[in-house]
Amino acid sequence: MNQVWAALFLIGIGSTALQWLGGDTAILAAVVKAMFDMAKLAVEISLGLIGLLALWSGLFRIAEQAGLIERLSRGLSPLFLRLMPEVPAGHPAQGAICMNLAANMLGLDNAATPLGIRAMQELQSLNPVKHTATNAQILFLVLNTSSVTLLPISIFMYRAQLGAANPTDVFIPILLATCASTMAGLLAVMAIQKIRVDAVILAFLGGLVVLISAFVYWLSLLPASALGPVSEQLANGLLLAIVALFIGAGWARKVPVYEEFVAGARSGFETAVQLIPYLVAMLVAIALFRASGALEWLLDGIRWLLGLVGLATGFVDALPVAFMKPFSGSGARALMLDVMNQQGVDSLPGRIAAIMQGSTETTFYVLTVYFGVVGITRMRYALWAGLLCDLVGLTTAVLVGIWFFG
Repeated sequence: MNQVWAALFLIGIGSTALQWLGGDTAILAAVVKAMFDMAKLAVEISLGLIGLLALWSGLFRIAEQAGLIERLSRGLSPLFLRLMPEVPAGHPAQGAICMNLAANMLGLDNAATPLGIRAMQELQSLNPVKHTATNAQILFLVLNTSSVTLLPISIFMYRAQLGAANPTDVFIPILLATCASTMAGLLAVMAIQKIRVDAVILAFLGGLVVLISAFVYWLSLLPASALGPVSEQLANGLLLAIVALFIGAGWARKVPVYEEFVAGARSGFETAVQLIPYLVAMLVAIALFRASGALEWLLDGIRWLLGLVGLATGFVDALPVAFMKPFSGSGARALMLDVMNQQGVDSLPGRIAAIMQGSTETTFYVLTVYFGVVGITRMRYALWAGLLCDLVGLTTAVLVGIWFFG
């Protein structure tokens, strides 16, 4: 991360200097403003997480005291003992990881991040070298950066607002791209960590594939106009059911639910404040790289190379989303909307931009938040495994987009 962070700054400053020498006297002020604005945004993001982290930390503490997390962990122990052998059977980290991944699948970002932070904290409690990421933490982070998204509701909504003829026609392409990303990350980490594939792992993965296929088949039976509303109601309904389960189980087991919630929420508040320096460091570097024009030069170079070898360049207009996605979720979303607006929401670049947005998570943001909150500075191969997920997911998004809509 040290090399990547420094490279973002130095490349951005170099690009700024070249444009200033070329006569663009406004570039210096624009880059400085972008850095200051992003530093402010980083603090706002951290403060915005306080409420969410307090809420979910409190609910998670109730679930722990009620024994729900222990039961979930025991049910998943056969799988986790193979994928994460250093995590003891029944450890709270197993339940937290499962809930985080489930929230990501359902597109529940507000729940996924606090649950992911809790999972990372539980894994850190088993870490013998506190500043270095363990194998289990790396696998968890890679699964997060490539998270399978079953309900990309926000993308459907943006397409509908921009007048798409069928806002949900990118659903299957998004699912294919995000599944490819997740499988690439999982297989890469398993190969590095020398995890042997056996009948138990195949059974769990096979069961997951069957469930996803059944879910997709059920959604395919719905009218296109109903897919977005039904998905949104399903996700929100499940979220409320989880809250009711936690509190109801705690009340039934005579857990002092209010006191336990407040105690958990207090720890969530402290966690959110710890994130500020890590987010400032990474988001300012990203802002400098983007505002300096380095990203635009990279796109122009790719367009030139593709034209040189005679390949189609129609999808290149969607590539800003691909380059921004690993760095900034909000930046990638803004670029997706810009591509849709400039090229047309139902154009090939517009559709590919939407598929890219749903194909992977924001690698640098996820690593910054989850590793930063537990003080890990040596992340080993986590960054490169996460970027591999991005590469596979975003490449699949282009290929599937051309296949479906080209």
